[in-house]
Amino acid sequence: MSVRRSSFYLILMLFLIQACSNLGKPVQPNIIYIMTDQQAFDAMSCAGNPLVHTPALDRLASDGIRFEQAYCAYPLCVPSRAAMFSGRMPHEAGIFVNTNVVTDEEFPFEILARRLADGGYKTHYIGKWHLTIPRSDTLKHGFQEIDLPGGHGFDSVYARMAVEFLRRDHDRPFFLVVSFRNPHDCCQLARKEDLANFEGAIPPIPSPDELPELPENFEIPENEPDYFREWQAQNSERVYRSHYWDEEDFREYQWGYYRLVEKVDSLLGQVVDAIYNSPGSDNTTIIFSSDHGDGLSRHRWNQKWSAYDESSKVPFIVAGSMVQRKGESDERLVSAGLDLTPTICDLAGIEPPPEMRGRSLKPLLSGETDTPWRDFVVSEISFGNWVDRYHVDTFPKVRMLRTAGYKYVAFDRGELREQLTDMMNDPGEMNNLAVDAGYADVLDRHRELLKEWVEETGDAFQVPDGN
Repeated sequence: MSVRRSSFYLILMLFLIQACSNLGKPVQPNIIYIMTDQQAFDAMSCAGNPLVHTPALDRLASDGIRFEQAYCAYPLCVPSRAAMFSGRMPHEAGIFVNTNVVTDEEFPFEILARRLADGGYKTHYIGKWHLTIPRSDTLKHGFQEIDLPGGHGFDSVYARMAVEFLRRDHDRPFFLVVSFRNPHDCCQLARKEDLANFEGAIPPIPSPDELPELPENFEIPENEPDYFREWQAQNSERVYRSHYWDEEDFREYQWGYYRLVEKVDSLLGQVVDAIYNSPGSDNTTIIFSSDHGDGLSRHRWNQKWSAYDESSKVPFIVAGSMVQRKGESDERLVSAGLDLTPTICDLAGIEPPPEMRGRSLKPLLSGETDTPWRDFVVSEISFGNWVDRYHVDTFPKVRMLRTAGYKYVAFDRGELREQLTDMMNDPGEMNNLAVDAGYADVLDRHRELLKEWVEETGDAFQVPDGN
């Protein structure tokens, strides 16, 4: 037998061995994570909100499952995203405010995209960055390709780039992140800035009789922890213009916010259309969420930095071929920050980074509704801003612990430092039961849960002892 023929048979045999070894292995799915910025949990028509129309998100919800009790790890952009892509709480990496991290020592945890890239995935990021790792440090963050034209802006360009990516031929599974900016332009809206200088104008504000009514939980709750409004007053010029607003200002803000949601939903719809029209659509999972919510004129609040649901609770939808529960909603407590990485790794069939605190949602997607689940989720806040001492843990702090029935909020300063809400009977969070002696046992139980979490995660927060 000639050397050439021997080489041919050797190559053929190796090919057959490889082919046989792949028999029975599941084909890794394409995974797409679509994220908006500052979208409240119910700012979707599929959530039953009559003030906004979101056909793209409604389509995803009809092709998958909508988790109704999903909370971010921190209602601020950078800390929230740090948790999403690492599966760890922001304070564990020293992320207390919006900041950039430049060394492994400052962000010691493995990032989701790095694990997927090592597992054979093509990793691609489009849109607003706001991660804690410089874009140039590919080895650390794991995204092999990054498209960020225009810095934080140009959602229309992000949508076009995502569509172009989805139309390509891909020789291996991909992990695609599409990170939109809006409805974050509500910050500029609140400051009365010209939106044409940012992501683009919205229609003119209508006459007062056409504006939405004030929300039912518009007023400041009695017995609200006092430091909350002290922080609002201190930052009224730069951040919380609502400190000066009258009722019409709040109604205008609410109207404008929903127009920004509809604007990003129309662009998101282009991406969703491209997903379902792509060659790999029958083996693609889509996850949609937001980094945090917005005050939305409730509790006389705009912006984030709040433990109230409108700021700390986010939309969370999983759709596509691997989801068996179509068009359903689920009430289990989800950590949109901690659960994202283990869920995506599980869907990809890749071992997640070690010692993460989140849980994979995959069993719930496949209909295993009797899966034992967590008893609570935690969100954290540090009342700092864009300052020089990014990694110095000296900022005033808030911790929120949500169980199935109650929400417990604790501040580390102020005269009244605790808030306890019966979320079944008071979803608008207007009645603070922490001052009601009849709920002392419930309050103590939630304090203990938070103390255990603080100890487990190495958090410097001091839980009130009730004395």
